[in-house]
Amino acid sequence: MDKAQRISVEDCCVYYSIETTFVQQLNEQGLIELSRSGKKAFISYEQLPDLERYMRLHYDLEINMAGIETIKHLLNRMQELQQKLKSLQG
Repeated sequence: MDKAQRISVEDCCVYYSIETTFVQQLNEQGLIELSRSGKKAFISYEQLPDLERYMRLHYDLEINMAGIETIKHLLNRMQELQQKLKSLQG
């Protein structure tokens, strides 16, 4: 991953005013992917919209990690079904 295309988890958490443990939990659950360089963890810029979505679910709507995983699964399934429907119609 290009170093210019990522931000350290620590800097990201300061920017968004969130705990690093939240980002680490997202990584452990497979919701986002972190890269490592030495002892520092990084998140790619392209994953920031996902992180922001998970932050809103967790902090604004008070949805726990299991709920976030379920929502992601359902949204992915819905997108797959929509693509399948388009291919059947076209």
